[in-house]
Amino acid sequence: MCGITGWIDWRKDLTQDSTILENMTETLSERGPDASGTWISGSCALGHRRLSVIDPENGAQPMIRTVGDDRYTLVYNGELYNAIELRKELEGRGHAFRTTCDTEVLLVAYIEWGPACLDRFNGIFAFAVWNEKEQHLFLARDRLGVKPLFYAEVNGLFIFGSEPKAILAHPAVEPVVSADGLAEIFVVGPARTPGNGVYKQLTELRPGQCLTFDRNGSHIAVYWKLEALEHLEDVDATAVMVRELLQDTLERQLVSDVPIGTLLSGGLDSSALTALAVQYYQRTGSSKTLSTFSIDYVDNDKYFTANTFQPNADAPWIQRMNEHLGTKHHWMQFDTPELVQALLPAMKARDLPGMADVDASLYLFCKEIKKEITVAISGEAADEIFGGYPWFHRDEALNAGTFPWSLASQWRSELLSNEVAEWIQPLHYIADRYDQALREVPHLPGESVQEYKMREMSYLNITRFMPTLLDRKDRMSMGVGLEVRVPFCDHRLVQYVWNIPWEIKAAGDREKGILRKALKGVLPDDVLTRKKSPYPKTHNPNYLAAVKRWFLEVIDDANSPLLPLIDVKKLRELAESDEAKSNIPWFGQLMSGPQLFAYLIQVDTWLRHYKVSIR
Repeated sequence: MCGITGWIDWRKDLTQDSTILENMTETLSERGPDASGTWISGSCALGHRRLSVIDPENGAQPMIRTVGDDRYTLVYNGELYNAIELRKELEGRGHAFRTTCDTEVLLVAYIEWGPACLDRFNGIFAFAVWNEKEQHLFLARDRLGVKPLFYAEVNGLFIFGSEPKAILAHPAVEPVVSADGLAEIFVVGPARTPGNGVYKQLTELRPGQCLTFDRNGSHIAVYWKLEALEHLEDVDATAVMVRELLQDTLERQLVSDVPIGTLLSGGLDSSALTALAVQYYQRTGSSKTLSTFSIDYVDNDKYFTANTFQPNADAPWIQRMNEHLGTKHHWMQFDTPELVQALLPAMKARDLPGMADVDASLYLFCKEIKKEITVAISGEAADEIFGGYPWFHRDEALNAGTFPWSLASQWRSELLSNEVAEWIQPLHYIADRYDQALREVPHLPGESVQEYKMREMSYLNITRFMPTLLDRKDRMSMGVGLEVRVPFCDHRLVQYVWNIPWEIKAAGDREKGILRKALKGVLPDDVLTRKKSPYPKTHNPNYLAAVKRWFLEVIDDANSPLLPLIDVKKLRELAESDEAKSNIPWFGQLMSGPQLFAYLIQVDTWLRHYKVSIR
């Protein structure tokens, strides 16, 4: 994968601003450690950092293609999984290719079809194409938002980047956060509102959107969104279709000119992808032994306690799948000091406070994986798509009148200072965001009460919660130059499963029942029926002690920018109480006491490091 950035300024010759472009591009060096490229022509400046995956010898960017008296220049982050088919079609239309990379396929597809090329793409991407003759910039983001893309319109300038840090490196952009941005940090979390860039001047191009910027300004169009369609297949035919779609998607994503492996937790989703990959290699006669990777923490077996979200430990199930498939497995384990230290690089990778130790451990995990391979396959997003989380199955969550991960909004708001709470109106803010999301949900006429409610819950998870996890996975992996592919986010699969009626989706009266049925024969029965267990977190009490001590140091510092934003007295009492050892409803059921303190440490460091102004 890669990192892209650039800007448009109609008022000056940008060749005088090459240093600014180089600085913006350099902020993305971790995303693209293999090569760097910049291009400036009059009013347009484009920058690119490259992680070489397909055709490493060619495919340098920015990539330029001249057609007649017109010139197109592309910067691109992503992968096209149907590049081979597109290339054949374009060759049939008279186009010749100089490389074997999908970058050139994407550029030629845009030249041939314009914005309509998006309808033909199967992949994950964020890209920008500058048309010299027409003097306009075209940007697009993939349908599910796997690849990030932000932009800012400031004083007539249009500035964009894969990550906020690239845009913030432009002198016209200030790191200002207003009431809405603070609400996203303290109230909505962890699921940031689509399109909200948190920083006042930044906007996120939403999944399935494209944008054109020319001398008349910017124009956004939606080229893809979930559609409510009647589902006609019975449960058996549905299971067959799910399996065929997943298998086709995975096989497309196994294409790589560099080493590839899978993240293996021993759960349903990662085990399925790993098994299908091994079967594909066997069927195609490949001599490859698939590399698999897992994460755990020092002494976690000693302190692990089962709960609804994490009913059992992963290690025995990882061993089970490793022995069953014969993969080359890599066991990775981290200790408390490493996890604490990684809170800061994880925050900087996101340019925002994130999911605390969950981000930090993923960052460390990806950093170690990168030493072995360049591309990894992950089971991300299956729970959002197939209804795997407990909140899909609990009446109190289904009828709560808010996001299931925001059930603790009232308690959360009480940890803010009175001034901040009065300014951002946290409960009104979260209610408005929830109403906004519900207004987007498409329905079919005559849906039952249950189907209506389950379609809403699925939509909220796919469009609000899933992007948060995709953002985390992209930023932590690309922060160390590792590409992670997410087969469950294939838009064909997501659209199909979105319309499966709930009684079929929960076949066998099980969470993700239709997926389990689809994978019958692919996985051993005990793995197939294993209850969901999420990405593991540390249960070591040393972690609580470390982050609590650090948090108390933060609030003892009179110069901490965090102090005016929080109720210091209440949080100090909490940190010094026995309650700090237990789950605290900071992110509904997603954040424990240690995670709360780690998160606030990230907020404090973010405010300092980015010199954030609150206004």
